[in-house]
Amino acid sequence: MPGTRLDEIDRKILAELQADGRMTNVELAKRVGISAPPCLRRVRTLEEQGFIRGYHADVDARELGFEVQVFAMVGLVSQAEKDLSAFEEKCAGWPLVRECHMLNGEVDFILKCVAPDLRSFQTFLTEELTAAENVASVKTSLVIRGAKDDPGVPFDVLEARLAQEA
Repeated sequence: MPGTRLDEIDRKILAELQADGRMTNVELAKRVGISAPPCLRRVRTLEEQGFIRGYHADVDARELGFEVQVFAMVGLVSQAEKDLSAFEEKCAGWPLVRECHMLNGEVDFILKCVAPDLRSFQTFLTEELTAAENVASVKTSLVIRGAKDDPGVPFDVLEARLAQEA
C-alpha cells in the first residue's frame, strides 16, 4: 500500500498541511510532536518525493464573480492514446476548465468549468469545446450549490487501514 512508505510523522505532517498550508514550520513541528529543523527537512523531502505538489489558496470563485460552475461530460470519437492525450492538452489550454479527469465507462472525460456568467460558458461550449477535434458529444450539468469540497485525502481513513494491517 502506498501510504506505508511514509511513517506516522510524515503522514501527520501531510494531514496538517492539507488542513492548513499556511502554518509556520514551528507550528507544524509542534502539532506533529517534533522539533522545527527535522520537521522542515521532512517537509522538503515530502515535496521532493512528490507527496506535496504545491500550496494553494482556496479561492471563492463566486466571490470573484465566477457565478457559473458546470460539469461537462465529454465523449470522444476515438479513444486512441494519442487522441486522449491531444484532448487533455487542449483542456490544459482552456482557462475555464479547472479540472479534467479521464473516466471509465460511457463518458470519456469530465470537466469542471467555471465562468463569470452563462453567456461566457455557452460561448466556450459552442465555439471551443464542442468544436474541438475528436469531440463526439458533450452533456453539461449546471451546479446549483456545493455541499462538500474537501481537498486531498482522508488521513483518518488511511490511519485506520494501516492500524488494521498492523
